Amino acid sequence: MNSLDKGKADKGRPETIKAVPVRHPGRWVGAVVIAVLAAMLLSALFTNPAFKWDIVGKYLFHDSIVHGMLVTLELTALAMVMGVVGGIILAVMRLSPNPLLSGTAWIYIWIFRGTPVLVQLVFWNFLGLIWARLSIGVPWGPEFWSESTNVLIPTFVAALLGLGLNEAAYMAEIVRGGIQSVDEGQSEASHALGMSRFTTMRRIVLPQAMRVIIPPTGNETISMLKTTSLVSVISLEEIFRAGQVIYSRTYQNIPILIVVSLWYLFFTSLLTIGQYYIERYYARGSNRTLPPTPLQRLRRMFAGKSTPKTKTDVVPGLEGGGHL
Repeated sequence: MNSLDKGKADKGRPETIKAVPVRHPGRWVGAVVIAVLAAMLLSALFTNPAFKWDIVGKYLFHDSIVHGMLVTLELTALAMVMGVVGGIILAVMRLSPNPLLSGTAWIYIWIFRGTPVLVQLVFWNFLGLIWARLSIGVPWGPEFWSESTNVLIPTFVAALLGLGLNEAAYMAEIVRGGIQSVDEGQSEASHALGMSRFTTMRRIVLPQAMRVIIPPTGNETISMLKTTSLVSVISLEEIFRAGQVIYSRTYQNIPILIVVSLWYLFFTSLLTIGQYYIERYYARGSNRTLPPTPLQRLRRMFAGKSTPKTKTDVVPGLEGGGHL
């Protein structure tokens, strides 16, 4: 090709596109505002003498605080077990074709969701005013067993009943929503294979519904950890009540409240991490690639580029781009 032909060919080519990066001034302004506010907050936290961080450190692992936190964790765990088990039973009853079962479950949920949990806690604590003794026997006939209500339902049991039975009403609606999210064809196919209603629910429907049930259940668990502070009204010494006792004696209100808040933040953070991994586990059936774990995010951040997918990042069975 001579120089004349080459010049004509160059004229026919489009000019090279000069890529100009998109500017985001709003992002920089927002970042500066947040940085200034964060600096002001940190300055207030560490320069304001009212926080008294030395007192916070002194009482952070105080025996009363640690004991109160153990009671809080025990109450949270038992109340959530009661709530989850009761919620599953109530959800199955709500979806039952038997009008007696579905009606009973609806009335239970209506009552326990319609009244404040604080009222329910106080009610269970004063149940002995309604029935001084609880007994088992023939109605309007002889009693086979009888015991004082206050002995059977001490303060801890009253708190557990108030929290657990209330949570069961909320979990029932969460589980019901998860069950109804599963396509009806799954149940029809299971029944066609000869599975009973119970077996279909246990082996087919509930495992698929877990992807919908887990996120709100995790939120309910975190909420339950904080809701246990309400049991202080019936004088059960969980962590908030323990803090109240300490600052009523020492008059160090703000430092003790910071101690209590730090413990709540620590355990809610642990629950949040656990919820993330459980959600990631149950996402295997719906996501082609699993979301990265915090450790994988850190590796990519320090590497400065996205790392290639590993076998743990890809949902089993979908490595080749297949479909569920």
